[in-house]
Amino acid sequence: MLLTGGLKSLLPHVLRRIIRCNRLSISNTSVMAEGYKQASVVILHKSLADDFEKFCHANDGPLPLLYRSQPGDWKCPSLSSDSDIRTDCQQYRKYEHGACTGSLKSLKEYSEQLKDMVTFYLGCSFSFEKAVQKAGIPIRNVEQKCNVSMYKTSVPCYSISMFHCNLVVTMRPIPESKLGAAVLATAELKEAHGAPIHIGDPGLLGIQDLSKPDYGDPVHLHPGDIPVFWACGVTGVEAIINCRTPLAFTHSRDCTFITDLENDNVRSLGGVPQVHCISQDPLHFSIVSAEAAQKIKTLETLIGIDPGERGIRHLQRQGELLGACLAMSHAGSVLITTGFPTHSTHQPPEENDGPPGALAIAAMLQALEKQVAIVTDQRAMDLNKKIIEEAVQLGILKKPIPLLSYQRESANSALMFLCENGNPGRPRFDHLVAIERAGMAADGNYYNARKVNIKHLVDPIDELFLAAQTIPGITTTGVGDGGNELGMGKVKDAVKKHIKNGDVIACDVEADFTVVAGVSNWGGYAIACALHVLRCCDAHGRYLRRAVGRPRAPSHRPWLPALPSVPKVAPGQGWHLIMAGRWKWPAAAAACLGRFIPDLHKVFGHFWGFLVKEQPRCPYMFSTKDSKHCK
Repeated sequence: MLLTGGLKSLLPHVLRRIIRCNRLSISNTSVMAEGYKQASVVILHKSLADDFEKFCHANDGPLPLLYRSQPGDWKCPSLSSDSDIRTDCQQYRKYEHGACTGSLKSLKEYSEQLKDMVTFYLGCSFSFEKAVQKAGIPIRNVEQKCNVSMYKTSVPCYSISMFHCNLVVTMRPIPESKLGAAVLATAELKEAHGAPIHIGDPGLLGIQDLSKPDYGDPVHLHPGDIPVFWACGVTGVEAIINCRTPLAFTHSRDCTFITDLENDNVRSLGGVPQVHCISQDPLHFSIVSAEAAQKIKTLETLIGIDPGERGIRHLQRQGELLGACLAMSHAGSVLITTGFPTHSTHQPPEENDGPPGALAIAAMLQALEKQVAIVTDQRAMDLNKKIIEEAVQLGILKKPIPLLSYQRESANSALMFLCENGNPGRPRFDHLVAIERAGMAADGNYYNARKVNIKHLVDPIDELFLAAQTIPGITTTGVGDGGNELGMGKVKDAVKKHIKNGDVIACDVEADFTVVAGVSNWGGYAIACALHVLRCCDAHGRYLRRAVGRPRAPSHRPWLPALPSVPKVAPGQGWHLIMAGRWKWPAAAAACLGRFIPDLHKVFGHFWGFLVKEQPRCPYMFSTKDSKHCK
């Protein structure tokens, strides 16, 4: 018997001959023929072949199709010069009516049946391990001399006819400092499953226990390792099981077919991918292209212009807008709150900064098919109801948004509001957003910029953000422009040091992400547009859909009408028309409308033309006329 030494450096055609002669002492092909592509194998009746090929193309993350044979063809000339699929895998599995009925060393005894069967060769993650090692990243299963761990997930594949199943993934522990390198090394290898489909907590994939893989061996994490999951070709085996065909064959889980093709690094059209952490509990990382990330960072810089010269640059933290929008992009349901009743002697007392930005966020989230709700003060329910109704009439919102009120009735009120039956394991919302919402100061009061206490006008919505800090799976964002807004507790030290009256007015309640803008509405518009950038990013889109299903065609972007545009944000139109109909602005607010940089319209107009140049007919820009800096 041939021992394992030297298997890494043997050429594929030599290894296939050795396998044919049954001379190997091990069956795990992941340690063989480094740098060459390996393939999962599915063999089924020719009557099912066309549908299975469609299934592969519809789920090309787990099932990248390398070659499809003709019925009865046991060779694969585009993959190998000398091969026989009946003998060139170390071991095979036989399936009858969905049940595995045996393991085989050869398929020669089924040669007659194979004349009416088609062989599919599918890309395998064993192919990328050499590339990962070359990037200086340890492969723990190789170190531990075992097979990779494979798990069934709760992620459904795109179904075609009889073929349906949930995604199967491989897991490789990667040091946190090497996550970016691992993604970069594998993203280019599309025929070996490409970039990871999930990084972080396995529970988000429906995997309950990493120590109990469904296939393969347990692979142990080292301190500092993060579980990283790639789509896996064993997904095809699950599809064969579920279709219950009378007869089918596959390779055994760790005994793939070794091709003569070297791994080639082809730069993805989606751009260089980056990895960003969006949650610590549960641990969750996201992927985005460097190009998309840079657009959002540029946007973050532009909205940071300080027209009131209040020193907000000291509050800004780079990357917060990107982190917030990545978290919202992954969220299924979002709760928004706004409202700053700074004009306490007027009716209504709210300023008009905040609601337009909140509507911009809500409109985009709706267009992205996420669940959205707004929570506001009980005294402002009628006002917000009318705003939402008019926004629907004007076409700004696709449909009405649920309007909620939160009141503290017991110590568990916030938990009961955020979670079904108060169960932290079943949150109603994945993300909370506060935009220009009065925030509680350290003394329990709420202050406007002039140090006027407005607590009597504010419901304790801060409690929802405080409770969210203790509920796994809920992340939060605060959008503000002065430091006294909900969520700005993350930068309260800077507020106290650099903002006028900051020692009194600084909000004490933190959000996970803090978006600081010259005008809070700009922050809302920026979030809406950043969500558009993310949805147009191929790398992020693939990660969101777990590399299953078909990506949207570039021409099919139903969320585009939800983007902020001049007709929506310009004074006297769109959102501001709604606001003007609801607000009777005090003289001080009206007077401050002109106190902004004169050419700011032009600055934002140029940026949006660049940002969404693929949609030149949509003139994106911000309004500089938001009532501000008189609160």
